[in-house]
Amino acid sequence: MTDLPRSAQIVVIGGGIIGCSVAYHLAKRGMETLLLERHQLSSGSTWHAAGLIGQLRTNANITKLLGYSVELYDRLEQETGYATGWRRNGGLRLACNADRWIEVKRQATSARSFGLEMQLLSAKEAQALWPLMNVDDVVGAAFLPTDGQANPSDITQALAKGARLAGAKLVEGVAVTDFIIENDCVRGVVTNRGAVACEKLVLCAGLWTQPLAARAGVAVPLSAVHHQYLVTERINGVTSDLPTLRDPDRLTYYKEEVGGLVMGGYEPNPVPWSSGAVPEDFAFRLLQDDWDHFEPIMDLALGRVPALAEAGVKQMINGLESFTPDGNWMIGEAPEVRNFFVGAGFNAFGIASAGGAGMALAEWAADGEQPFDLWPVDIRRFGAPHRDPSWVRVRTLEAYARHYSIAWPFEEFTSGRPLRRSPLYDRLKAKGACFGEKMGFERPNWFADVSVGELPRDRYSFGRPGWFDAVGREHRACREAAALFDQTSFAKALIVGKDAEAALSWIAANTVAKPPGAVTYTQLLNHNGGIECDLTITRLAKDRFYVVTGTAFGTHDFDWIRRSIPEGMDARVIDVTSANSVLALMGPRAREILQSCCDDDFSNAAFAFMTSREIHLAGAPVLAIRVTYVGELGWELHIPVDFAVSAYDALVGAGAPFGLVDAGYRAIESLRLEKGYRAWCADIGPDHTPPMAGLGWAVKMKSGAPFQGRDALVQAAGLPLPRLLAGFTVDDPEIVLLGRETIYRNGLRVGWLSSGGYGYSIGKAIGYGYVRNSDGVDPTFVRSGDYQLEIAGERRQATVSLSPFYDPKAERIRA
Repeated sequence: MTDLPRSAQIVVIGGGIIGCSVAYHLAKRGMETLLLERHQLSSGSTWHAAGLIGQLRTNANITKLLGYSVELYDRLEQETGYATGWRRNGGLRLACNADRWIEVKRQATSARSFGLEMQLLSAKEAQALWPLMNVDDVVGAAFLPTDGQANPSDITQALAKGARLAGAKLVEGVAVTDFIIENDCVRGVVTNRGAVACEKLVLCAGLWTQPLAARAGVAVPLSAVHHQYLVTERINGVTSDLPTLRDPDRLTYYKEEVGGLVMGGYEPNPVPWSSGAVPEDFAFRLLQDDWDHFEPIMDLALGRVPALAEAGVKQMINGLESFTPDGNWMIGEAPEVRNFFVGAGFNAFGIASAGGAGMALAEWAADGEQPFDLWPVDIRRFGAPHRDPSWVRVRTLEAYARHYSIAWPFEEFTSGRPLRRSPLYDRLKAKGACFGEKMGFERPNWFADVSVGELPRDRYSFGRPGWFDAVGREHRACREAAALFDQTSFAKALIVGKDAEAALSWIAANTVAKPPGAVTYTQLLNHNGGIECDLTITRLAKDRFYVVTGTAFGTHDFDWIRRSIPEGMDARVIDVTSANSVLALMGPRAREILQSCCDDDFSNAAFAFMTSREIHLAGAPVLAIRVTYVGELGWELHIPVDFAVSAYDALVGAGAPFGLVDAGYRAIESLRLEKGYRAWCADIGPDHTPPMAGLGWAVKMKSGAPFQGRDALVQAAGLPLPRLLAGFTVDDPEIVLLGRETIYRNGLRVGWLSSGGYGYSIGKAIGYGYVRNSDGVDPTFVRSGDYQLEIAGERRQATVSLSPFYDPKAERIRA
């Protein structure tokens, strides 16, 4: 029996491909690393994974991680001497209808944006690469030559050997049963062979991550789902260089295996694990074959690969895989416990992700900060709804079923709804609201005109979506009269304590040391000067501040604030999201509306921009904050939830003579694009500093006051910027910009759009993206170029601007 150390710098729990990759990369960093595996390496879900390795995702950094996996697998066998079965035989993706072909062409553009050369092929060209398939229904295909396939168990063993060679200790047959946590910080693990002290731990326990994490009070929203594929006997014409094949319209995937084929799929009616917790002894085990459930997938596959009809089946694999509610994996430090890191929920593409995910998670654990922006897979993207296993299971099954569905722009999930509802939900629904969902909240996206029979139902498209005209009505009303937005879903927190001002002055890049009533728009920066949070802080009293941030960012932002409060300071974060409703009254007539139903003075002199005060509306105590995200005069009205309906009714009644309309989040998006307001996780994030994003004006550099991230900004001040955020418009009114379109300057690729949409006031498509140049970027460089945007494979002329397209002098918001 291998000796078990009594302590280690970092303990990794789980010996699947993710855990072994984390151990490998930690050891390469020189960290004292101990990996503990309850059974044997790869014995959970790794050993039965199909092993297809694709790289392209909808996010540049996640694509970068998967590209790193490929680079690692290229050298791993030579480095360790252990065969991995890795082959760069390329990957094909088919399109069998017009909408799918648009999607594939947009994916090819995204690939180019992210530095991958994805080739678009005709049906015959695709068949030349994969001769066994029938292409009668194929419209076109995409081919990525650097994709490939591998043997999951062999790659795991190679990573394990590489970890040992670098000094890590891997011990099998040791079960972690509990954690030692003191003052909300990891101190060690308890095993069936005694306790092991550690400074940090990384939990990569696959199917068992959720129940194990729960023992530490950490929420990990996972569900185990059955996933089947078959392995055939040899088939004539199947060669070892056959590319992997994905056929999403037939829900299937393929790869070569010892002269035969692996064929599996993602069915629309997945089967969840429903027998309680997955047994602890479920090692190197499969579920019973379910041919009845697999038959529809088989029928679809026969239409593509007729040779399957005569092929012998060597084995059916019916294994358990862990899936997440949004189809993305999760890594990062748990917000509940310090130094407790998680890597789990890889949605059946853990082999492709393992190299990059292991590298990123190892660096995060070693350095205490993510190596770059990883928001799409950050565990802090989850919140209150994701603590309920039943809700998670329902949503996860929908995500699984949509794996090969067309990814329509702005498509909403439908399961597990409605969950969290504003007090106004029923009123807005009766008035034609078409709701979307975020963090469990029902939010009105747009309003149908029910008086003329318009239905509040989304119709998705890669062109103009079904809600285009309705959003235009709301947009113009906000610009010309007034609009009322229910933004109750905002994440909201109080920062309280005698040191609240001092703590926030360190955490915030802008000045918050102002009198009560002052409102500050600010970024919160990491040590590299990158933007971790983008929010407003309202001072309520000497020892009390009110923080408002985006619906999806509450877990992340409040965790960031908590962790950034200097040790010893008396400052506490209290989440009050569910305490207040928020009504945003915006538009040139907003002042008149409020003045007509309140006794307070709303004149510019009495109630200036970026100030707040308590008012009374229909008997309700209201915190009125004069701020905007749509580029118009307006107020956010923060109202106790029990007063929200009365306040709403009063505003609607008072607003009728002034042309007030209800409006939704899709109008907010078009309005903010015209005004050039940034969106965190799209236009700004941890990879971008305020000067890169054009937000240097919101940083207190001239004051000389210390704040987190200041040293990095000072160090960079004398250097050229590597990129600068710019706005783009396209004159062709039929062009649709969605984000990820490639930016060309003077014929050279310089970046991609971070967000896109339509500006109804200017009558043009609008996009934002960073213009990049290795020799540096400044305003002159940006303005002097000739620009084109590649949209679904076609380049269109574009106009660049560093100023807002609407009200560039901000006169309307200060009116």
